[in-house]
Amino acid sequence: MGSQNRSIRFKIFLLLLLPLLSLSALWGFALNLTVGDGQALLRANTLYQTIGVTSTDLGLQLQAERAQSAVAVTTRQLTQELGAQRAGTDKSVARFQKSAVEAGDAILPDLRGSLDTLNGELNRLGSIRADIDGGNSSRLTSLNEYNRVLDAIFRLYDHLISLPDLQIFQQASSLQAMGNAREIIAREHALVSGALIDHRVTEPELTEFTEYVATRKFLAARGQAGLDTALRKPYEQIFAGEAFRDFTAMETRIIATGAPPADAAAWNATVDRLTVQLDRLGVSSSEVLSGRALDAAGATMVKIGSAGGLGLIAVLASIIISVRFGRRLAGELAALRSAAVELSDERLPGLVDRLSRGEEVNVKEEAKPLKVSGAAEIVDVAKAFGSVQRTAVRAAVSQAAMRRGIGQVFLNLARRKQGLLHRQLALLDGMQRRTHDPDRLEELFRLDHLTTRMRRHAESLIILSGAAPGRAWRKPVPVVDIVRAAIAEVEDYTRVTVETMPGSALDGATAADLTHLVAELVENATIYSPPTTTVVVRGDLVSNGYAIEVEDRGLGLSAGEYAAFNALLANPPEFDLADSDRLGLFVVARLAERHGIQVLMRRSPFGGTTAIVLVPRSLVNDQAALTAGSDETPALPSRTKKKALAVVNGTHAGLPRRVKQANLAPQLKADEPPEPDPEEKTERSPDEVRDLFSAFQRGTQRAREEANEEGEA
Repeated sequence: MGSQNRSIRFKIFLLLLLPLLSLSALWGFALNLTVGDGQALLRANTLYQTIGVTSTDLGLQLQAERAQSAVAVTTRQLTQELGAQRAGTDKSVARFQKSAVEAGDAILPDLRGSLDTLNGELNRLGSIRADIDGGNSSRLTSLNEYNRVLDAIFRLYDHLISLPDLQIFQQASSLQAMGNAREIIAREHALVSGALIDHRVTEPELTEFTEYVATRKFLAARGQAGLDTALRKPYEQIFAGEAFRDFTAMETRIIATGAPPADAAAWNATVDRLTVQLDRLGVSSSEVLSGRALDAAGATMVKIGSAGGLGLIAVLASIIISVRFGRRLAGELAALRSAAVELSDERLPGLVDRLSRGEEVNVKEEAKPLKVSGAAEIVDVAKAFGSVQRTAVRAAVSQAAMRRGIGQVFLNLARRKQGLLHRQLALLDGMQRRTHDPDRLEELFRLDHLTTRMRRHAESLIILSGAAPGRAWRKPVPVVDIVRAAIAEVEDYTRVTVETMPGSALDGATAADLTHLVAELVENATIYSPPTTTVVVRGDLVSNGYAIEVEDRGLGLSAGEYAAFNALLANPPEFDLADSDRLGLFVVARLAERHGIQVLMRRSPFGGTTAIVLVPRSLVNDQAALTAGSDETPALPSRTKKKALAVVNGTHAGLPRRVKQANLAPQLKADEPPEPDPEEKTERSPDEVRDLFSAFQRGTQRAREEANEEGEA
């Protein structure tokens, strides 16, 4: 068993049992820290003499080549000065890479990464120059390419500053910021140098120039803020001088006018004066900081000499303190641990369970403070636990109240929507009874279908709120009627095919919810499958109950997605408002959980998805026995049943077709005209269409009356 699993008393015993080992380890650690500081100073000096010096020269060469390249891109002429500058840059690159080899072990892994990045950027110089020579690079693009190389150099500078003295490190970092500000000035000069040739600044160049100015101001302000008085005062004098004032005034005019300075000589002279002043000050400031580093190195050597004795004293003092206060500390920590364990394992879980059951919770009574005494830190930790407990209790109570409120909002909205839909259905009934125009009847049929779908969506809100939709029947309902009613509530119902289903019936109290469940699955299948394919619904009586399958010909899902969906269907979580894309699955899961129905999704052999609904045996009735014990087959009193029968059976609303003169006496019947050739009869006559929709209207009215009688029973 690892020592991390031991008690605090055992760990204190080990501390007292092995004092010599602890003494040696701590002494070695203290000595290593001081020696490490000395090594860091030596390593910093080596890096400065090798990589630092050569990288500085490399940066100056690249700045000069960048400015001349901007002019060459503008004039489309390659001058001898540019060629000479490129040769000088290449020599500087060679010296830099040679110095990196000479630095050897002084280069640590973090610095090695920045060095490799810089070498990669330097290798791009050939392609950058080729694009400029071939006229394939714009002025701004070429400048940005050089800027990337110089950015890599400055990132290398950041890793070169690794000094153990914090104050020196802060001053070095601030000087580095001032150096970065100097580089931004060089970038402004390079951009304006090209613009002075053709006397224009493009909109992207003006945007870039504006960003340069803002960056330069930020870096200069940050650098000055970190410098002490001795190093900051010379910079303040430069920034208050004439050269800097002229430079900033030119910056402002360029941004305001969107054009380069009218006097190119004035711009070049001002920039040259300012950069010379900044370069001189940068060198002198580096010398000052180097002297401070040497003084710090001397102090470090003193630390190395005294580290052993002071470390030994510190270790002995720690052993004595551990012996004296070890037992008391162990007891206080044990008491705190017990109180925290009780809070996390008993009180808060019990509170959450009570809230999930809908019980009322008093925050003050439940959020009692932890009773722990001892050291100030132990008491503070106990208070912190108490604060966390109060926050957790308030959050749990607030979340439970919010969930109840959201459920009530869902319920109220759904009830109001149901009332409006019932009124709309009543209006549709009256309109259908008063309409005999086939086209109007067809439009009313479509509107009736949309209203039925809206009713299902309203019921979904009721289900998500935790309430029951309210539709139920005392008699068992045939499965085929349930399936047909579900299909009729789907927008793309014409693509759904119902295969032969064994005659069985389901408990009437479950019929409405099962209809809703199957409708959600069928609608999901039609939405996530190509519009040219069909969705097949089949059912069969199995040993465990009645299985209904909904199969589409879509693209299917991955194994992980099937597993996630099946987990949600098997154990529906609390409804998440942010996950509205799975609203239908939440509804299916809630309905399945309510009646003990199992829903499983898997890949279809045809490549799509098959949803299997297994209704338990306790909800299944034998339809043959049901028919024998009743004068009529139980019907599903739904507005959608007649439309479902029309979709599935091919008749208008499941009613018998009307035959003219069928009930007349033989002598009153007119002579029947000869039966027309089937090929010649291509469409129904207006009378036939009117009769069809009139029969549908009367059948719909009869279905509503049966539904009302069933609901009242």
